[in-house]
Amino acid sequence: MSGTLLPLLVAVPLLVGGLLVALPDRLLLGRLLLLGTTGGSTAAGVALVVSQLDGGVVAHRIGLWPAGIAIPFAADMLTALMLTVTGLLTTVCALFAIASGEAARRFFPPLVVVLTAGVNGALLTGDLFNLFVFIEVMLLPSYALLVMAAPRRGTTSRVAGARLYVTVNLLTSTIFLAGVGLLYGVTGSVNMADVAGAAQTDGRAAVAAAVCLLALSIKAAVVPVHGWLARAYPAASPAVTAMFSGLHTKVAIYAIYRIYAVVFGGDERWLWVGVLLFSATMVVGVLGAVGEGTTRSILAFHMVSQIGYILLGVALFGPLGLAAGIFYLLHHMIVKASLFLSTGAVEVRYGTHPLGAVRGIARTEPLVAVAFFAAALSLAGIPPFSGFVAKFSLVQAAVAEGQVAAAVVAVAVSLFTLLSMLKIWSAMFWGEPAAPGADPGGGGESSGPALGGAAGARGAAPTAVATRTGEQTTTETDPQPASTTTATARPGRRIGLALALPGVVLAVVTLGLGLGGQLLMSLAQVAAEGLLDPTPYLEAVTSS
Repeated sequence: MSGTLLPLLVAVPLLVGGLLVALPDRLLLGRLLLLGTTGGSTAAGVALVVSQLDGGVVAHRIGLWPAGIAIPFAADMLTALMLTVTGLLTTVCALFAIASGEAARRFFPPLVVVLTAGVNGALLTGDLFNLFVFIEVMLLPSYALLVMAAPRRGTTSRVAGARLYVTVNLLTSTIFLAGVGLLYGVTGSVNMADVAGAAQTDGRAAVAAAVCLLALSIKAAVVPVHGWLARAYPAASPAVTAMFSGLHTKVAIYAIYRIYAVVFGGDERWLWVGVLLFSATMVVGVLGAVGEGTTRSILAFHMVSQIGYILLGVALFGPLGLAAGIFYLLHHMIVKASLFLSTGAVEVRYGTHPLGAVRGIARTEPLVAVAFFAAALSLAGIPPFSGFVAKFSLVQAAVAEGQVAAAVVAVAVSLFTLLSMLKIWSAMFWGEPAAPGADPGGGGESSGPALGGAAGARGAAPTAVATRTGEQTTTETDPQPASTTTATARPGRRIGLALALPGVVLAVVTLGLGLGGQLLMSLAQVAAEGLLDPTPYLEAVTSS
């Protein structure tokens, strides 16, 4: 794939987003353009992976302006793999949004394609200031998607979660920009080629780059700045939660890998800090999941725990450690989205209730149950799924680097992860289904009627939604698709194939990556080599 085509990965989604805004009330066209854009991004990522098998790098300067003025785009194997998986996840989540009816909302398709443009730009840019710009391009549509998740039907917790998400990201963006400014003040540039190795030789540059890493660590939800994620992500709709799980924190993690490899040059003096922080992230995340009472809250805390695993790879800065971390990053994006989509399908069909209120799903919805069970085993690191390959490789790398304590923590946390997944399985999927007419809430508060599986029909009648505020209850209308269903779990009622399929597809992918793990591991090793020796990447950024 030619480097001159790289800008299209940003320009096309932005143009499509503008077109969708300019052409209202074109539901079918909006869906086609949404899927076409995200699918095209996935295809471009695959093309880049094929072209980077030899470890090469493609690059381009936007508008052919001189270096230092132009926005440099560069793609190596790590970038190509990330583009492929983020494109796949966005496409699958968009399909789920169409099936659940969420994509019928006026601005949902344009917001998602603009989000895609931001993600692609953040992965491709070879300039730290433009990394900040593209992260903001990601965040702006994300704020709107969070607000759309609960208009007229949002509880106080949902509003608080959305507010927390916006506040934290605005703060971290400010910190990141301050770090970029400090680095520019010290080195006179923020181009990756110009600041390569600066933190190794100049303490001032190291402090400036550390400020950038601090901001990215907050965005990635690393302990002790992790609590916002567990409160904010459950505030979104199922489709948006799954999408965010595979995009936002993972772009921050990608940037951490890239900055530490290039600006710090993999400096061994600070790796022990990463080992401590990321091991603590594993432990705190999994323990936080123990006390949660909803599936999405449990899965959100597990996100925190798994982020510790992923970032442990950069703290084990070596060929095996980096390759294992990259493998784990890609595996986790797929598995976590599958879990959110599988449980989201149950939520869309039956409503949001405390864990255990809706039960027996394995009997009434076997396809969703199989998808969840497969992804849960993969998350816990059970063979033959990709999670086993990822965790085994990471533990092996930790032992090889002499970090035996980190390896023990990784294995122990895996056991707690499995217990948490079995907690969800036994409470939601196992047992007898609720009797017809029974209240699945068990006295708990429901999110109200769920979006129906036939999704997105226009002219749907409004549905009354009760919202509790203190001692008063108000009723508002929320426009729902025509196939809106109640939240009561009843035997024989089934989740449609379109709603179940996204989670199933990703569960099949994680099984395939486990059985054929050598292929992805070989690609991850090529990506790791590009981080260990970033010279080809830096030369491409300079000469593009």
